[in-house]
Amino acid sequence: MFSLTVRRHFMIAHSLPREAFGPAQALHGATFVAEVSFRRRTLNEDAIVLDIGAAGTMIEEVLAGLNYRNLDEHPDFAGKLSTTEALAEYIAQSVAEKLKDDPDGGQLTGIDVTLRENPDAWATYTLDLPVA
Repeated sequence: MFSLTVRRHFMIAHSLPREAFGPAQALHGATFVAEVSFRRRTLNEDAIVLDIGAAGTMIEEVLAGLNYRNLDEHPDFAGKLSTTEALAEYIAQSVAEKLKDDPDGGQLTGIDVTLRENPDAWATYTLDLPVA
């Protein structure tokens, strides 16, 4: 199995209005490093998993809809908690949608999104994809 990982960062504001989140119940900011890994069983005819530039563009387009936004007001998170884990899933699903337009997208077996809040805390969501 091969993988390619591309990393970008983004900043959001949000609140997590449940007792379990302690001080994070209040509106606060967070800066995330998003690492998106693309998995594939075999390399394509150019001996790559996916074009790095295309992968970066897809990730940037997804993150542009989140960057500098208050997720409490974001329509995709209405009535939902925007935890790190939920954000990782959202990014994976959004990138998977963009892969449908990429010639190599149908050969990928999965996407892993790791969101790092700081060097000591992160969450990962793994999305398996159907291979064409």
